[in-house]
Amino acid sequence: MAKTPAKTPAKTPVKKASTPAKPKAAASKASVSIDKVCEEALSKLKALGIDTQLQADLEWCLGSYKADKNPTGLYEMADRALVIFNTEKAKKTKGVTAKLTGDLEKALKSR
Repeated sequence: MAKTPAKTPAKTPVKKASTPAKPKAAASKASVSIDKVCEEALSKLKALGIDTQLQADLEWCLGSYKADKNPTGLYEMADRALVIFNTEKAKKTKGVTAKLTGDLEKALKSR
């Protein structure tokens, strides 16, 4: 008679101690960072050659953010850029992508 392997009982998962909730800062790292999105928006504005005043404001705010890490100005400029890009997207301007506007919206929601 051939031996058959004995059935092992199903293992029940061991409950681990619950981990504390992750801080909000860790959750925001998973989202889009405002400075990276503003840099992308600035490069796209320059490539399209639109709204030179917003380009200058974005450059100033990015420099200010690098100096003091206060993103308030970047959020305001991202909001302005989103309006411009949505307008250009409605005109079907080549180069304004849904990803760019989506990233701007995500960054603005992470305030």
